[in-house]
Amino acid sequence: MELMSGNEAIAQGAWEAGCTIGAAYPGTPSTETLEAFAKKDGVYAEWCVNEKVAVEVALGASAAGARVLATMKHVGVNVAADPLFTAAYTGVGGGFVLLAADDPGMYSSQNEQDSRYYAQAAAIPCLDPADSAEALAFARDAFDLSERFDVPVMLRSSVRISHTKTPVEPGERTERELVPYEKNPAKWVMMPAFAKPRRQVQLERIDALRAWAETCPYNEVIRRGDAVGVICAGAVYQHVAEALPEASVFKLGVTWPLPATALADFAASVEHLYVVEEGSTYLSDAVRAAGVSPEPTPFPLPRAGELSPGLVRAA
Repeated sequence: MELMSGNEAIAQGAWEAGCTIGAAYPGTPSTETLEAFAKKDGVYAEWCVNEKVAVEVALGASAAGARVLATMKHVGVNVAADPLFTAAYTGVGGGFVLLAADDPGMYSSQNEQDSRYYAQAAAIPCLDPADSAEALAFARDAFDLSERFDVPVMLRSSVRISHTKTPVEPGERTERELVPYEKNPAKWVMMPAFAKPRRQVQLERIDALRAWAETCPYNEVIRRGDAVGVICAGAVYQHVAEALPEASVFKLGVTWPLPATALADFAASVEHLYVVEEGSTYLSDAVRAAGVSPEPTPFPLPRAGELSPGLVRAA
């Protein structure tokens, strides 16, 4: 058992998964991830001139068959959006995981921004760990998920996940051979003649991801009572668990796509249903789009900044 920050745990999980390439542009709260990864045995890591180049390096390494981790803060995803959206069409060779580290409260950033909107728009799965142990496990498993569905996977953290140290059980590295490269312009060259059929591949993948999300073990129901139910994800879960010890909680580890049937079943099992989130309305809107209608909290949650157990309890 070790204490690790979320950033250190993500680096450990990537290393355990056999990831060999790390590419990043530094930006708090993501920076320490590549720093920790670079110290591991059997890896190559580089700082890139910007986040777009980091994703391009990552996609190239993935096409060549390596497992690769690209890391950046939330505003960096803006810079990287062009190749990221293309990668959502091409798919991957070796597993490709993108860390997007959000900064609710703007401790070191020029805005508050929810990177899950990018996962939704690009139709790539988004994993949302609630502590360092989940950060390690999700990072490790994300490479298998990427290769299984032939798609980049977003691992979304926030400043509290990135920098808080919680217990983890580090494991051994699984060495992995490169995926053999096969020339395939229809997969890798996104000119219109090839992009149009890849769009159909993407749509079929979305259906498969939605089915997978329904039974994914990263989504967990913590049953504590029937009066109040809360849907939440990431660091917010810790605040909800402390503030509302008698509430049942649907803790989402996958925040795109959402498990619509599982959420509906949870909603039907409680008298009052709330969504608790910070910095945006992404989760509330996505839950409603999935056909589930949460209630507004009796008193409004803050619309900006981080949450705390006291703010959740007051709402």
